[in-house]
Amino acid sequence: MTEAATPIVEPSLNEKARAALGRRNLVFVGLMGAGKSAIGRLVAQSLAIPFIDTDAEIEKVSRMTIPELFAAYGEAEFRALETRVIERLLRGGPRVVSTGGGAFINENTRSQIKLSSVSVWLKADIDVLWDRVSKRDNRPLLKTENPKQTLENLMIQRYPIYAEADLTVLSGNVRKDVMVNEVLTIVAGLNELSGADGSSAGVSTASASSEGEL
Repeated sequence: MTEAATPIVEPSLNEKARAALGRRNLVFVGLMGAGKSAIGRLVAQSLAIPFIDTDAEIEKVSRMTIPELFAAYGEAEFRALETRVIERLLRGGPRVVSTGGGAFINENTRSQIKLSSVSVWLKADIDVLWDRVSKRDNRPLLKTENPKQTLENLMIQRYPIYAEADLTVLSGNVRKDVMVNEVLTIVAGLNELSGADGSSAGVSTASASSEGEL
């Protein structure tokens, strides 16, 4: 009697993404309001690895809020602290890390991320970002006469640098589960995207739904 063949069970999307990530961190970059913390936390749950928000970690070690740090020490000192905190966090992977909007702009921080991590830029247009950040008064860089114009200026300055991230996912007014699925899909495809030297090519994916928002 011939024994029945054991069925082959295909790994789930979560398993594929986790395997592709390996021992590396998954670092979310992008402007304020892009959804880095919200999506990063859910992706970490899907991958069953720790999640850390660098702004929250900075507030924890300094015992001050981000606005308080900016007011007391200025942006330059804040960025120096941010760089030190991120450098420490990246040593303990694999984990999902959500960074502040200016973190990836710092050349030293960017180099550290590229060495130990896969970076994902959550890219959003001005209307999406403004709709999100205008609902809260906790953004030090937007305390200007024309905060929306300031936000647009930041986009112009920073988007060419964010484009250096390994992967790009469009962040729109979509359900969180849609965004999470897009991130997992693009991370799971890292093995196919990798070149002979193991480097990864940047890829953009469009949001597939417009129901709900982050």
